[in-house]
Amino acid sequence: MTRLLPCLLLVALSLGCSRPDPDLRLILTGSSTVAPLATEIAHHFESENPGIRVDVQSGGSSRGVADTRRGLADIGMISRDLLPEETDLIAHVIARDGIGVIVHADNPIQRLSSTQLRAIYTRAVTDWAELGGAPGRITVVNKAAGRATLAVFLEHLQLRPDEVSADVVIGENEHGIKTVAGDPGAIGYVSIGAAEHDRGLGIPVRLVELDGVTASRTAVATGRYPMSRPLCLVTHGPPAGLARRFIDHARSESAHELAATQSFVPASS
Repeated sequence: MTRLLPCLLLVALSLGCSRPDPDLRLILTGSSTVAPLATEIAHHFESENPGIRVDVQSGGSSRGVADTRRGLADIGMISRDLLPEETDLIAHVIARDGIGVIVHADNPIQRLSSTQLRAIYTRAVTDWAELGGAPGRITVVNKAAGRATLAVFLEHLQLRPDEVSADVVIGENEHGIKTVAGDPGAIGYVSIGAAEHDRGLGIPVRLVELDGVTASRTAVATGRYPMSRPLCLVTHGPPAGLARRFIDHARSESAHELAATQSFVPASS
């Protein structure tokens, strides 16, 4: 037994040395819109800082706020402005995005007004023929509670959550895009950047004009698009150390290029 003690001690020391140094690791949680961009920024940051690990997890803006407040995340991700009750947090804008209304690529509808969109989501209109499209029941796809995209959408249409009647409730942008792509009668709303990216990959969805404005990165950049929001990293108080370095990197020119690649509007624009 005494001969085993030195070996056990060596194993214990070895395991202890293999644990990640908290000073070399960052955890980001929150918005599914911000997460893909934050992941790319994280890869770039890690390549420039060997030994540092950045863990990016989605789950919605509400999770980002809650985790940051509770110390479960070093940095939260939100795709909206901070709320009046969130003054204990500091937002660091890294890009801007719009919320685009999507339909299946085979749907002939090219444009909708906010009034028509409100009628769809409250079931005042239930068939595409009522909007000048081909006859067919409208499948309403809505975002889950706690998602910033839902909050911005409801605010724009001046709707309460209980006034919306949905067939499908989704969380991540990709879930919404896949749902609409799989149903010719569906309508949903997601990040313009995510929709443009996936359409470029051949996924059969199409962004429709909203109130006469094309849903595009250009329209968001010029301020013409009616549903847009900031993409932010949030901290509980002023960031320091590794968190400060990461945020500075996320707001640098190299990160602006990554934002543009994902069809977002860089914060400097």
